Amino acid sequence: MDNDFRLVARRLVPTDAHVLRGCLVAAGIRAVVTDDQHTQANLLLAPAIGGARVLVPEADLALAREILAAFERGDLALPDDADFGAAG
Repeated sequence: MDNDFRLVARRLVPTDAHVLRGCLVAAGIRAVVTDDQHTQANLLLAPAIGGARVLVPEADLALAREILAAFERGDLALPDDADFGAAG
């Protein structure tokens, strides 16, 4: 089914989970972060609940894992001298 989401990553720091979600969304994969509010409200609770979860549709799970592996390897890193100023 199109609505079956599966766990692709867990992060104790909610911001890290949102960065991973951003990588997935940029690649065209629907992704959501759950449990991030709980861990932000009480960071000491994060290990007990497993941190923030990143979920993707089951059909995209294999591709999502490839993208996150590329992120972890640094393949998606921007160069230090990247210029993001206004074009013009």
